Amino acid sequence: MATRTVATVFGGAGFIGRYVVKRLARQGHIVRVAGRDPEAARALKPMGAVGQIVPLACPITDEAAVARALEGADLAVNLVGLLAEQRPGDFARVHAEGAGRIARLAAAAGVRRLVHVSAVGADPASPSRYAATKGEGEAAVRAAFPGATILRPSVVFGAEDGFFNRFGQLAMLSPVMPVIAGETKFQPIYVADVADAVTAALARDETAGQTYELGGPRVWSFRELLAYILEQTHRKRLLLDVPMPLARVQARVLERLPGKLLTSDQLLLLARDNIVHPGMPGLAELGVAPTPVELVVPAYLRRFRPGGSRRELIAA
Repeated sequence: MATRTVATVFGGAGFIGRYVVKRLARQGHIVRVAGRDPEAARALKPMGAVGQIVPLACPITDEAAVARALEGADLAVNLVGLLAEQRPGDFARVHAEGAGRIARLAAAAGVRRLVHVSAVGADPASPSRYAATKGEGEAAVRAAFPGATILRPSVVFGAEDGFFNRFGQLAMLSPVMPVIAGETKFQPIYVADVADAVTAALARDETAGQTYELGGPRVWSFRELLAYILEQTHRKRLLLDVPMPLARVQARVLERLPGKLLTSDQLLLLARDNIVHPGMPGLAELGVAPTPVELVVPAYLRRFRPGGSRRELIAA
């Protein structure tokens, strides 16, 4: 009987990771789910056969733990990322140093294929530390593992996302929807499409050493997305423009609070469009058809409608 290949997924218990792990398990791989909290990964075990999905305690800052997670692996995926720092330097430790460590140790372990998930806008010269460290991480991956495939998604949506759900909750609780940089463009991409792109990149030899930018079929302004959320949640709320100077003051206050609802670094990201660059290869080259926001988001925004939870309970 042929030995099954081993795939190590760093950040596999996260939002995108759960979809990637499910697909790899369906393909028959032994899947190591490496992350800081192996208990969170245990919920993924029913996605595979007995013993097929293996949770591992593995902070990517731990050299020895990363090396153990990659030992004997044929495939590796790095999905680890932060939206906000809890401590100064977290972006650099995770996005840059951590990404480079995984790539270097994957090469040393003889891993055949590595997919590194970055972000649209990754650029070492960006004024945003999030985007700058994402760019530094890409450079470190390229230096250590030249054949790695880099994927840069725009904002990712899905039932468990932190974008549509956050603003859906805000629409339910607040009489006003603040609009910061309302004309900034986004190209939301469905989480399942990102996961399909990951598995396609692992399977296709021609993707080695390439970078792909991933976006959905429609470009939206931030204001259009907020208006769509209000429409789907059946909420009438004032879309209130917040001048950037005032937003900076608010961010300095909010980033000190638990949850970090808004940070100064996120304001720097909002100042730039988050869409794929013309001419960059993307979903089409990976054989993945993009899923429109309109086909997925309404189903999980219903719970933010007036009486939505009660109707869903009755329907269930």
